Amino acid sequence: MTNGQHLAPGMRVIIRDEEWVVRKAELSSDGGQQLTCDGLSELVKGTEAIFLTQLEGEIQVLDPVDTLLVDDDSSGYSRSLLYIESQLRKRAINDQKIHVAHQGAMDLVPYQLDPALQSLNQPRQRILIADAVGLGKTLEAGILTSELIHRGRGKRILVLTLKSMMTQFQKEFWNRFTIPLTRLDSVGLQRVRSRIPTNHNPFYYYDKSIISIDTLKQDSEYRVYLEQAYWDIIIIDECHNVAERSNSSQRARLAKRLSTRSDTLIMLSATPHDGRAKSFASLMNMLDPTAISDPEHYNKEDFSSKGLVVRRFKKDIQGQVDREFKKRHVFSDRHSANPEEEAAYEALLQISFTRNGDTITGHRGSLLRVTLQKSLFSSPAACSKSVAERIRKLQNREETTEDEQQEIGALQYLDQALQKITPQCYAKYQALLTRLKNREFGWSPKVADDRLVIFSERIETLHFLQQQLQSDLKLKDKQITLLHGGMSDIEQQEIVEQFGNRESPLRLLLCSDVASEGINLHYQSHRLIHFDLPWSLMVFQQRNGRVDRYGQEHEPQIIYLITESEHETIRGDMRILEVLEEKDQQAYENIGDPSVFMGVYDAAEEEKLTETAIATGQQSQQFDQQYQPDQHKNEGDDLLALFLGTTEPEQTVEPEQEAIDHLASPISLYPNHYSWCKAALNQIVQNGEPLQYSAHDESRQITLTASDDLIHRFNFLPREIQPQEGQLTLTDQIDTIKQEIARSREDENAWPKIHYLWPQHPASDWLADRMMSGFGRHTAPVITLKQSIEKGEKHYLFSGLIPNQKSHPLINEWFSVRFVDRQFDVITPFEQIIAQTELGQRPIPNPNRT
Repeated sequence: MTNGQHLAPGMRVIIRDEEWVVRKAELSSDGGQQLTCDGLSELVKGTEAIFLTQLEGEIQVLDPVDTLLVDDDSSGYSRSLLYIESQLRKRAINDQKIHVAHQGAMDLVPYQLDPALQSLNQPRQRILIADAVGLGKTLEAGILTSELIHRGRGKRILVLTLKSMMTQFQKEFWNRFTIPLTRLDSVGLQRVRSRIPTNHNPFYYYDKSIISIDTLKQDSEYRVYLEQAYWDIIIIDECHNVAERSNSSQRARLAKRLSTRSDTLIMLSATPHDGRAKSFASLMNMLDPTAISDPEHYNKEDFSSKGLVVRRFKKDIQGQVDREFKKRHVFSDRHSANPEEEAAYEALLQISFTRNGDTITGHRGSLLRVTLQKSLFSSPAACSKSVAERIRKLQNREETTEDEQQEIGALQYLDQALQKITPQCYAKYQALLTRLKNREFGWSPKVADDRLVIFSERIETLHFLQQQLQSDLKLKDKQITLLHGGMSDIEQQEIVEQFGNRESPLRLLLCSDVASEGINLHYQSHRLIHFDLPWSLMVFQQRNGRVDRYGQEHEPQIIYLITESEHETIRGDMRILEVLEEKDQQAYENIGDPSVFMGVYDAAEEEKLTETAIATGQQSQQFDQQYQPDQHKNEGDDLLALFLGTTEPEQTVEPEQEAIDHLASPISLYPNHYSWCKAALNQIVQNGEPLQYSAHDESRQITLTASDDLIHRFNFLPREIQPQEGQLTLTDQIDTIKQEIARSREDENAWPKIHYLWPQHPASDWLADRMMSGFGRHTAPVITLKQSIEKGEKHYLFSGLIPNQKSHPLINEWFSVRFVDRQFDVITPFEQIIAQTELGQRPIPNPNRT
């Protein structure tokens, strides 16, 4: 490089006596530039390299003026068409339309385009996608991410999610958009560390990765590495877990640091705020540090114009997705408590609780009683564990008072009553067993695609259910299992995978509320049973959303097990929980967001309100009336109106038709991507290169034996998607991909063997790079057209690009410069000259054909 010249993307250069095209040019810390280049000449063809201009010395820029024009002797100018097409596919886009992402392997619904359209209208794409549970936030994130990749702004991607959702998110991004995220779970991180020197940053090894935020939180070494790296796009799933709250300060600090490590930040959550001004402001300020100046005092107008949030409920988009959302059916199984249970209730109510050695009465004593009562409402097993812990705590005191001795005795009496509630006289369990065995219910462990999900808050209850159901239903060990937060990331992912895999023997999944957040359980299941009723409306929504979500093929069945006691206090307390169940159904049918009832927007806070209502003996009618949605808040139509108390929701998304109108048709010389790929593969073979492939036009499938340079590219991608025995099968048929995704759930491998063939697939990138080097160094082909161009008329195709300092294109224009009889005539837009010449639309005879 001479005279301090700065290089720009698109330039062709000679470095180390080889020809390269510059893809990215960034300022380096030594005052020069860091060049990311793709090799074009024979020795480096298909190779990506990074060069530091200060170290390379002389870098020769190939001046377009000196380009040698050469004849193309291929049939129908096929090499020239492929050469032009490969350049077109690298064309940088910088408008506000969606060019490729809508072509992903999915059934496109207009509302899913709104977050991408809203983001593309902003200088930087930083957005909170806060759609309700089950609306497909992962797909919406994939649409925006794919569009940014197409624009050259998505080479490095980091996804942070819950450990139970890593594989699910990874598969969704690959199956639908062929975005290869490498899973850096505990095993994946160790694998990377074993391949690199000790002091190297593992997050530079893979460009696109997914990791659990809890893994980072627990390992300070990886956290430091993370904070030293930089990405084009960072996605934080279930981002309410990283808001500034008293119980997630470590996560919040980590997310805040990460928010400065990328240009694009995409945050996903169905419950993005907890009612506290500071908590919601922390998410907004991660997206835009200038969004909210005072986190404690602000209003909607402070940031609503910045396009940072999009939120819809099922009722808002129902007209677009009638075929996708099935109507759910809710059943309440009511059963009377047995005498043994009534005795346990009575024993519980007779306990005089103590604090600091003295008996406490009133509200504080009732709260202690409610804590045990909550465990008893779950199961006798859960209550027995809570009783044992309370007794142990009292007995561990240096000296127990008389009041404490009395409490210990009462607790022991309660435990004796609990031990008498055997499975045979446990009414709720017997009601569950009766339903599962009922032929009218129609569930059978022999049916692979009719699996059952049972939720309970307490792990002890889950262990009890596992033991009893396995025995009473004669289930094998592999047919029933638990899923709870105490499991490792590997265990959780494996169980979720098995439950969605048709060939897996797993039929019954017993879940704690760790499984109520984000994970998909609807592939082989549409039945969900609440063994105990949640004490939070938000938990109702999260649990039910595991099977009642976008893509469910059957009508979901939600079953609540409700015990009716003869004891007035217990009956009244249970009625409070029934009110919550009724409010959840009301939210489902009319409002969309159940959190509007209690107005605290946090599951733990909602539980506290429920506990207080029960502890104070509040009547169910009063509880119902106290927690009604504020009609002035538009019944949940707008997240900001809910949170800030505004009166009218602001229109933040495009109308349905306008979203479709923002789709762009890419310029191409080929009718479709399949035709281009087939022509490119055929050209490689005609060039005499040893490549084996077959194309089946009827099924539109291409089977390819990967060459060494293609295999090299896959070596840096997730192992799950690498060619099996060197073979790749690709198709552009979305229905085939959907069938393959469904089939893969019946396979032990559980990853599709047929890949989606579209511009974003690694094989498509490889083909485009190969076609770019179809002619010699610093040369361009000549096409002779006799029908559409007059004698003495010549058209020169040019591409001009002006980037910013981060190599993002500000302007990238294609145009034709026309000369007539060697005299300049006019500059014509590329689209116009293609239409005039019908290039690629009809066969072109080549007189140079040899």
